[in-house]
Amino acid sequence: MKLKVLFVAVLIMASCAKNKKQESGTETTKEVETTKEKETPLEVYDFNGFEKFLNQKDDKIHVVNFWATWCAPCVKELPYFEQLNDTYKDENVEVLLVSLDFPHMYDSKLKPFIKDRKLKSKVVALDDPDMNTWIPKVNEAWSGSIPATVIYNKNKSVFFEQSFTFDELEKEVKQFLN
Repeated sequence: MKLKVLFVAVLIMASCAKNKKQESGTETTKEVETTKEKETPLEVYDFNGFEKFLNQKDDKIHVVNFWATWCAPCVKELPYFEQLNDTYKDENVEVLLVSLDFPHMYDSKLKPFIKDRKLKSKVVALDDPDMNTWIPKVNEAWSGSIPATVIYNKNKSVFFEQSFTFDELEKEVKQFLN
């Protein structure tokens, strides 16, 4: 079991993108306290609190991207998610950027990154060390590598363990618009 936890942690840290496409309690959240008035607020969830973002039954198309500031392919594709958010904001498309940065990096790396990049999409942090439990709840085929993205509405859900260009991302979202 310890080896499996270590293996999954290494996979997440490696952040290698793969070209894979799969179809497919209690809630805890805390806001990281800020010391400066203009500092970026950040909602932090364990998986029980976060899971609601994967199961919304409304009329929106939800695009949930798992990423981290230390993941080069993740950082490279973030502007495409921002562009998608801006382009489709009036068409019931909602982008959620789920940071898997380590808690000790929130103030020193993640919040400055959000501020410097002027991210407009909602950003939350997922802080739950029990990866072996929550990764398969996101998608059973997910190895734990990032970037990873779930696109869903109340009728359909698709999972991607890969990086996107804007055109690729837009193509997938358009399938939900039709």
